[in-house]
Amino acid sequence: MTEAVAGGVGRTTRFGEDFHILSFMDDMDEWIADVEACVVKQAPDLLSLFATYAGEARFGRQYIATDLLCLPRGATLLEVGAGCFLLSCQLVREGYQVTAVEPTGSGFSHFNRMRRLILERAQCLGCLPIVLDIPAERLSERNCFDFAFSINVMEHVKDIGATLASIGVGLKPGTHYRFTCPNYLFPYEPHFNIPTLFSKGLTERLFRKRIFTKNIPDPMGTWKSINWIDVRTVSALAKRLPGLKVSFKRTLLASTLERMVLDEEFASRRSKWVRTGISGLVRLRLHYLTASVPAMFQPIIDCVMTKDAAAKAV
Repeated sequence: MTEAVAGGVGRTTRFGEDFHILSFMDDMDEWIADVEACVVKQAPDLLSLFATYAGEARFGRQYIATDLLCLPRGATLLEVGAGCFLLSCQLVREGYQVTAVEPTGSGFSHFNRMRRLILERAQCLGCLPIVLDIPAERLSERNCFDFAFSINVMEHVKDIGATLASIGVGLKPGTHYRFTCPNYLFPYEPHFNIPTLFSKGLTERLFRKRIFTKNIPDPMGTWKSINWIDVRTVSALAKRLPGLKVSFKRTLLASTLERMVLDEEFASRRSKWVRTGISGLVRLRLHYLTASVPAMFQPIIDCVMTKDAAAKAV
């Protein structure tokens, strides 16, 4: 099922909701500035990488902002693929009980030093989440989370179906798992800024030099970890999972295009011609038309998996 109704990033909110969200973003900026000062002092060579993940953490907080407005303070949250833990730690600062799943896996060896620095600082400040150093497929918690989310992670898990199933078991009845990641039905690979050609294998053969010489941390590991997830696959897998259903939102793409114009660091990861084209669309406000494009044909997945409210405790 596909929804055109806005939610999360890009959703129009009441003034009170906007003020609530902005207050947490200000608090998050304080947290990021605190950690950045530690990076400057202890690992200045990681500053550029830190800036990238700080931007992603801010985006992530905005992405789940309206979802969290529906939850009470102290709600139990699950972040699947917490990366360097900036967002998970911020949510603990806000009063949530957070479990962060993040294995040290292929394509992400560059996280280790930054993770350690951030978690040490979080421990000093009393905002350390529960950290599970396991693949998402091995999550064993049952019926204990009020909300789960992941941001640009599902394209890296080894088994998409097993991951959805384990997260579904962990959710309380009537709650949701929301995630965003690339949709590989759309012929574009965002990590490497290359077109895709029917399959991962064919794409690798044609763009091998560009992939393995890309100026990103661990390009070989990153490429190896990509699972070619798409809307059709997620829908088919969800149908096999009793008590779970998925829907797809269609407004996140417009917000992402706006981010390309407003966020210089994010925009710098794209080619000049892509930035120019997107700037033109946003300037003419034509980017809002992307909400009418079916989810299957959008480059970004924004999926909500809901656990049946009548599901029995396992």
